[in-house]
Amino acid sequence: MNWAPLILTFELALVTTIILLLISVPLAYWLAYSKLKIKPFIEAIVSMPLVLPPTVLGFYLLLAFSPSYFLGAFLQKWLHVKLVFSFAGLVVASVIYSLPFMVQPVQAGLRALPDSLREASYILGKSKVETLFRVLLPNIKGSVLTGVVLAFAHTIGEFGVVLMIGGSIPGRTRVASIAIYDEVESMNYSLANTYSLILFAVTFCILLSVYLINGGYVNRFWK
Repeated sequence: MNWAPLILTFELALVTTIILLLISVPLAYWLAYSKLKIKPFIEAIVSMPLVLPPTVLGFYLLLAFSPSYFLGAFLQKWLHVKLVFSFAGLVVASVIYSLPFMVQPVQAGLRALPDSLREASYILGKSKVETLFRVLLPNIKGSVLTGVVLAFAHTIGEFGVVLMIGGSIPGRTRVASIAIYDEVESMNYSLANTYSLILFAVTFCILLSVYLINGGYVNRFWK
């Protein structure tokens, strides 16, 4: 049993989720309240990973990050950053691919809040940033938690995108989903089953905990 793919998977999911949380909260706020005409186009771009085949996204990211093309060449020459077949590339690809799973729950939570809550905050002299972090977000903790868990769990289960960008380099890009695929190809079904059961159990427990917390079952239990 090689634990490296599992450790790398959870490390990737953790880093991706933290980055997504920092990006998605201001983006969801803008999408929830913006009235600019460009908003539908941004929403469409953010939501595309939900319907786009992972291999399509992975293919275009592979081209974009390749040193043979402008972006990849620029990153490698001037910033000394190589994204193809590297952990950094997996992180960037995972952030893009899991973005809607974080943005949409937070955006829906913000939209569900009454406008009077924001207006009262502005009347009391609070800035938009203060209103977001001290008034709005505390009232949508469940939505934020849902976004965090969905992004984390979705990153754990990624296959097509990470395969296209990272390949299967042991200790660097060989995450659990790729390890399962490799073991099945090698007809090592026992080890593939072990990896699969661990991922199944972890993701089930994570999702169950969110439903229990958001449903108020934990508070009822302690009462």
